[in-house]
Amino acid sequence: MTRPVPALPERPTIDGLEPKWAGRWDAMGVYDFDRSRPRAEVFAIDTPPPTVSGSLHVGHVFSYTHTDAVARYQRMRGRTVFYPMGWDDNGLPTERRVQNHYGVRCDPSLPYDPDFEPPERPGDRQIPVSRRTFIELCERLAREDEAAFEALWRRLGLSVDWSMTYQTIDADARATAQRAFLRNLARGEAYLSEAPTLWDVTFRTAVAQAELEDRERPAAYHRLLFERADGTDLEIATTRPELLPACVALVAHPDDERHRPLFGTTARTPVFGVEVPVLAHRTADPEKGSGIAMVCTFGDTTDVMWWRELQLPTRAVIGWDGRFVADPPAGLDTEPARAAYAELAGATAHTARERMVAMLREQGRTAGDPQPIVHAVKFYEKGDKPLEIVTTRQWYLRNGGRDPELRAALLKRGRELQWHPEYMRARYESWVEGLNGDWLISRQRFFGVPFPVWYRLDERGETVTDAPITADESALPVDPSTDVPPGYSEAQRGVPGGFTGDPDVMDTWATSSLTPQIAGRWERDDDLFARVFPMDLRPQAHDIIRTWLFSTIVRSHLEHEVLPWRHAALSGWILDPDRKKMSKSKGNVVTPMALLEEFGSDAVRYWAASARPGTDTAFDPGQMKIGRRLAIKILNASRFALSAGAAPGNVTAALDQALLAELATTVDAATAALDDFDYARALEVTERFFWHFCDDYLELVKARAYGEHGDEAAASARAGLGTALSVLLRLFAPFLPFVTEEVWSWWQEGSVHRAPWPKAADLRGQAGAADPDVLTSATDVITVVRRAKSEAKLSMRAEVRRAVIAAPRAVLDRLALAEADIRSAGRIQDIDVREQDGEAVEVAVTF
Repeated sequence: MTRPVPALPERPTIDGLEPKWAGRWDAMGVYDFDRSRPRAEVFAIDTPPPTVSGSLHVGHVFSYTHTDAVARYQRMRGRTVFYPMGWDDNGLPTERRVQNHYGVRCDPSLPYDPDFEPPERPGDRQIPVSRRTFIELCERLAREDEAAFEALWRRLGLSVDWSMTYQTIDADARATAQRAFLRNLARGEAYLSEAPTLWDVTFRTAVAQAELEDRERPAAYHRLLFERADGTDLEIATTRPELLPACVALVAHPDDERHRPLFGTTARTPVFGVEVPVLAHRTADPEKGSGIAMVCTFGDTTDVMWWRELQLPTRAVIGWDGRFVADPPAGLDTEPARAAYAELAGATAHTARERMVAMLREQGRTAGDPQPIVHAVKFYEKGDKPLEIVTTRQWYLRNGGRDPELRAALLKRGRELQWHPEYMRARYESWVEGLNGDWLISRQRFFGVPFPVWYRLDERGETVTDAPITADESALPVDPSTDVPPGYSEAQRGVPGGFTGDPDVMDTWATSSLTPQIAGRWERDDDLFARVFPMDLRPQAHDIIRTWLFSTIVRSHLEHEVLPWRHAALSGWILDPDRKKMSKSKGNVVTPMALLEEFGSDAVRYWAASARPGTDTAFDPGQMKIGRRLAIKILNASRFALSAGAAPGNVTAALDQALLAELATTVDAATAALDDFDYARALEVTERFFWHFCDDYLELVKARAYGEHGDEAAASARAGLGTALSVLLRLFAPFLPFVTEEVWSWWQEGSVHRAPWPKAADLRGQAGAADPDVLTSATDVITVVRRAKSEAKLSMRAEVRRAVIAAPRAVLDRLALAEADIRSAGRIQDIDVREQDGEAVEVAVTF
């Protein structure tokens, strides 16, 4: 429906559009999800919940703009869009931020103080607080951060239904994660195991394979002299001499002629004098060090593999705090060995290394000087110190790492999923095929989803872990540290014959992997869940395919036996000027609010949407300037078209029909691109046509639209302007929502974001059998005329006395259809046409 054109703004501006329209969209319910629509008419998005740990950065603006463009497009295609926003406030980043912000640290042994208030200015020493107090502070700060995040998202123009938000730590999310875990446990997919575990000594928590990061670090090969059974020396090269007391074997490749005679014999460790076997294993590297390695429990994941496959004993020396434990391990039974170990007890790995090397040198059990090297060391992705491997009891979830049948099923799921871009599937398959163990889902933290289990205590007060007591689903969520298991009373907590709660919480990915279930209210709102699950789209960054995408597929496959969504759209990283990924941990991020204020939200969105799917993109304010100019041009060009009387109507002139024929091709291209989630291509073809429309068509049709060629000709020109403007505003709407809404409000009812997506068939129907090359040929001529005026240093309004056009007959016939417009646009008094062979078009201008 159209309405009379109101008084157009004298000087339209993009400044101030964000607060104006964000409020009106809310009031109008433009982005409300209509849950009465059937599933076939729903487009459901598994929106990434941003980590609530301080502030968003420009990388978030980048990727969330991509998702929003798709959401807006689908809404205009007539689907109701399920587009909730979650807050990922469950994890180490929140704990670390709370510690720094309030100056506190969690001490679970302390009683709860309901009156505690953190100091206004944190001191140098963190105040110990109870676990309950610490969690309350996490929740308080998360709410403050979430309010700031929502304000920024609204400023950016995300078309989220803000009545549908969730937290990954709220009661509903906890209940969902605990319910899924209990069902995994009942089916045998979750299990408790005591095993070597990658361990971050700073955070004092286990770390999963998906959270590892290799970092290059300097080290040195130390050549240690073991003693063979015949009394001769056996040289072993190692970068971790401090783990010598944890040595349980020596390993070489079975085909290594140098060491084959030693297989089946033993050797004694220097300093400690412990006898260890010399064994063969196919993964030993003959080219590394001296070709024979010591197996320590545990120096790295290779040690774990050898320990497991060769069935070796355990001599653990590293504790949860990263220091050497007080008591020597089994096997160090002699007085000299125990005395040597006492030199290491309580030391960090670095200090223990220095002391161990000193003892080795003192006893003459080293060969030569250390050989400096640089090698890859495993870190927790959020940690600052190398990981250690300690033996702990942890919860695991089967993920195909040790189950070929499950691995094959998850690879098949990856092939069922539609990837955008398609080549990203290879990253998924590489990750699944490279898994070497199940998913470790427990963490030794405080602010997370507790495991809904308790353990019986025997008559000695020892924990019985082989038969966990599980919560009833009807009671979820539960906290085993404060809630009581069925059949027990609070008085039995921690006493012999009573119970104890599981002290751990779930890995943040164990909850985030359930975002479709959390957002869709699985088992809490069956009607909603049936309308949105499986969802249509998972948008995310490519670097978390191994974590978020894969883990979500695992949970959905195990629980529902389907993919959680049909499509996955991958965004790239934002790179700083040094071509490094922007991240808060690296300290190289740019916060977006100043950019939104300087350039305008539409301009920042333009920069983001110009990046190809899955492609890493440089942070570029220059591109934002281009986006701002485009937004301003849309305002000014629209004002001009409307002032010229642009309105729907019949298009009869050949030039106007040619415009609509060209525009139909653009609509086809933009539609196909967005159907394939290629927002960048859709924006590119739309922008290209828009500048053609402004630079060429508007100039050609201006005089006719103002009535210089009669009423009938004017009516066609105004109809062409009106139709093209309506279509262009709708094509731009997913990318530049504020400026398109502003212009739409000047002459149309309702919101452009609820207007139907343009149809190429409708445009072709209006264009009839038009030849789109009419506009192309007219543009070619007028371009030459402009260039001639520019070279002559004349105004574009200067009169042209004569223009001679030499071209093939087909071109001349097309130009005849637009001759009046060409004359007016070029201010040409006389046009002389001459037919010539070939395809060239030549224009000679006389002033």
